[in-house]
Amino acid sequence: MPKGLRLLARAVVATVSVARQQMCVAMGGRAVATYRVSTARAGVGGKAGSNKTPLGWHRVCARYGANAPLGQVFVSRRPVKGRVLSPEEWRAGGETDLILSRILRLDGLEEGVNRGGTVDSRARYIYLHGTNQEQLLGTPASHGCIRLANRDIAKLFTLARQRPLYVNILAS
Repeated sequence: MPKGLRLLARAVVATVSVARQQMCVAMGGRAVATYRVSTARAGVGGKAGSNKTPLGWHRVCARYGANAPLGQVFVSRRPVKGRVLSPEEWRAGGETDLILSRILRLDGLEEGVNRGGTVDSRARYIYLHGTNQEQLLGTPASHGCIRLANRDIAKLFTLARQRPLYVNILAS
């Protein structure tokens, strides 16, 4: 088995289907969870300022919110003191797209696709994160990030806590 495949066998691998607005999570090559997601309303693409979801292979390079309560509001990856939304507010929506509960920051692994220059996912601050717009999961609605239900991002965060997490974002 090639070294790269052995590494993936020990990792958590999340495959995001933009077409289906769904994430399938696998460990050791076996599916362990499926989540509804929201990718970008503007479609797919890696260019900075496009508000599009980048395609291709990524790795999680940073995790935020390990000890935060579900519904914690984050700004610039920091918890906002005293701002924890209730489960009813997770579906309240509104115009403000908040980052809640947990953040998994993505680093692109494919030069010219999602890494380097004007297509760098890490420099664009592309995340997997919880949302206050759970009612929109299953439809393209984000500004480039991949939104998950707050309970789902917490499960994924915990699942990948002791293992590397790789994310493959596909248009199909």
